[in-house]
Amino acid sequence: MIRTRFFSTRFALALVLVLIMATSAFAFANSNTVTVTSAGDGAAAISGFTVGAVVYNLVSTDPSKISSVAFTLTPNNGNPAPTTVKAKLNAASTTWYTCSVATSIWTCSVTDSLTVVSADDLRVVAVQ
Repeated sequence: MIRTRFFSTRFALALVLVLIMATSAFAFANSNTVTVTSAGDGAAAISGFTVGAVVYNLVSTDPSKISSVAFTLTPNNGNPAPTTVKAKLNAASTTWYTCSVATSIWTCSVTDSLTVVSADDLRVVAVQ
């Protein structure tokens, strides 16, 4: 009878210890919640200006070449007008043409005799 009583006391203590450990483990696991966050990757145009009224001017003696490109720049969201503008006309080229403004029309002189055929992209960069 002593042996049975000792066994049940030992069993009861072990059971209580296991329950305490299980409850503690649950409490620690439950406290490790992570706040909801977002992550991602993407691409979009950064556009502070709208380019419009594009006109390509040709060399008068050789109309297969571009002498200049002219366009208007309208600031988006009430931003101030740009102070520096550059443009390029060929996607693969590293040549950027400096532009100047007169009566809200920006004109970029093409200095390297770019042909009409090789002009495949108008990219304008404007800085305030």
